Amino acid sequence: MAWTTPIVLLSGALLAVLLARAVWVVWYEKRFPQERGTAPGEGYTEIEANYHSGGPGGGHSSIIRVPKDPQEYARSFVPHHAKGKDHE
Repeated sequence: MAWTTPIVLLSGALLAVLLARAVWVVWYEKRFPQERGTAPGEGYTEIEANYHSGGPGGGHSSIIRVPKDPQEYARSFVPHHAKGKDHE
């Protein structure tokens, strides 16, 4: 197998570009950190979710309300059968 075939050269160039991009992304995220998420508070964050199947009349839309209060958000993951019990 020759190391100068077009597929090998193209694969090597693609790998070099992907590696350079990965290094740049890691450097950029360390240098310019961005806050993630939403600050705690009152009220809800509304997320609109849309799905369209591509045909006429197909699809689904919904709005998801996520509480900004961390305790209320955590309570939403407690199973319904455990909500009546006291866990101390």
